[in-house]
Amino acid sequence: MTGKSGLRYPRLDKRIIAIVGGFGSGKTEVSVNLAKYLVATEKKQISIVDLDLVNPYFRSREAGRELEAMGIRPIVPPGGLYYADVPVLLPEIKGAIELKDGKLILDVGGDAQGTRAFGSLADSVDLGDYEMLMVVNGRRPQTSDVAGCVKTMERIEATARLKFTGLISNTHMIDETTPEIVLEGYELSREVGRLRDLPLLFVSAKRNTLEGMDTSVFECPILPMTRSMLKPWERKEDPV
Repeated sequence: MTGKSGLRYPRLDKRIIAIVGGFGSGKTEVSVNLAKYLVATEKKQISIVDLDLVNPYFRSREAGRELEAMGIRPIVPPGGLYYADVPVLLPEIKGAIELKDGKLILDVGGDAQGTRAFGSLADSVDLGDYEMLMVVNGRRPQTSDVAGCVKTMERIEATARLKFTGLISNTHMIDETTPEIVLEGYELSREVGRLRDLPLLFVSAKRNTLEGMDTSVFECPILPMTRSMLKPWERKEDPV
């Protein structure tokens, strides 16, 4: 799909979309921005599941109020478990995976705990109707080169009991990201894709970074992002 800006936006036809990445990859920001994009472009119920069970700073549940206001259904631990940093698996998650309507985004931590939680749900996943996408951030130690990316992906696949179906290039350094850093990550993701025989489904980057780039160099769609995930001291108020 091509927008008014001339950017070619991602098209994801599968119903279940698992966004997986390690600490600092930016996969939660990608998950939230993808949910916002899908709810604006598709006449379907969009739900997002928080399966990032370790990271206490950046969680899709932090954006719950904003997502609900946009018509997105967040599935998060209720009540006193809202801020829990333990494997809290809700019956709603399995039910949402097994539903045949709408689209479901799973924000999955790439650590052993997060991928093990996803793996416990693998038997409920329709193998013909899912994407498991690796978020590649070349500025993180474990995914700074092709060998590190492949090793990380193999470890995640073994624990999640599902295979990756594609890649997302999301190389960044938060507010210090430059066009050169985005391009560097794009080339890394292409190399990983060639080695693993996986498509690079899209490049994601902050909108203001993309505005300073010649995006015609990307031979794949682009997801422009606005920052939703804030550190505790950056938030003006606590989420509900």
